[in-house]
Amino acid sequence: MRIGQLARLIGIDTQTIRFYEQQGLLPPPDRQANGYRVYTEKHGERLAFIRRCRILNLSLPEIHALQSYQDDPRQPCTAVNALLDDHISQVRSQITALQSLERQLVSLRANCNDGREVEACGILAGISEDACIK
Repeated sequence: MRIGQLARLIGIDTQTIRFYEQQGLLPPPDRQANGYRVYTEKHGERLAFIRRCRILNLSLPEIHALQSYQDDPRQPCTAVNALLDDHISQVRSQITALQSLERQLVSLRANCNDGREVEACGILAGISEDACIK
């Protein structure tokens, strides 16, 4: 199949497929005499795996590492578990940071009501003060 067909099948843009090829996440396809890329079912499976990893917010290096484990299936799962444990830790840190951001935004929002004019806006004044950014 050609790149457009693969893109529609997986539900991503053709530029994304080319990017993944450039990053080494998707093996380069064979080419026809006219230069068109020819993708196989294996490319589709690999691309679907990458897409699911991206939905889980895994980074490109993490995806590359997981693919290397897939390519050597007889090794213990310990490294895969460690990679996912690290990713879970990063997600938890992001959640903590987002909760802190939410508290700051709620605090800013509480500084203003709809009856004020912009020159008396407590939100803009709060953002302008260093004290609100922690």
